[in-house]
Amino acid sequence: MRRTTFALLLALAIPAHAFASLGGSVSTVEADRVQTKSALVRIQRIDRYSVHELLSPTGTTVREYYGSNGVVFGVAWDGEWPPDLRQLLGTYFDQYQRGVQSARRVARSRGRLAIDNNGLVVQSAGHTRSFSGIAYAPGLMPAGVTADVVK
Repeated sequence: MRRTTFALLLALAIPAHAFASLGGSVSTVEADRVQTKSALVRIQRIDRYSVHELLSPTGTTVREYYGSNGVVFGVAWDGEWPPDLRQLLGTYFDQYQRGVQSARRVARSRGRLAIDNNGLVVQSAGHTRSFSGIAYAPGLMPAGVTADVVK
């Protein structure tokens, strides 16, 4: 638990890497990419949604999933360093923090986290130099898109 808490505190202490946040607009992705000096790896357009894949200077890959309305319904990350979850989760961050506290009281798992409450789903795992996770808002998903696309 100390490692997970340390990793979360470290993620919050690292300078903010701005990405489009969950529930936010994808229209900010390019400005965010330039500001953070991240590389746009690819934009993948799939039937009912699109994915922006960015690579941060620290080597963390962030994928942002959005529908045709431009609203980000899911984010995923993996890399040696955790992303700035406050930025990635946007208005969902406080709900995430409450979920973390609740989940840690119930299950004392090390490095793994699963939250599913009030329209926010987060699954993450991490240990030294290896962090990954997904977060999505089921209510924001386009019709016909399922949660398994966020990976």
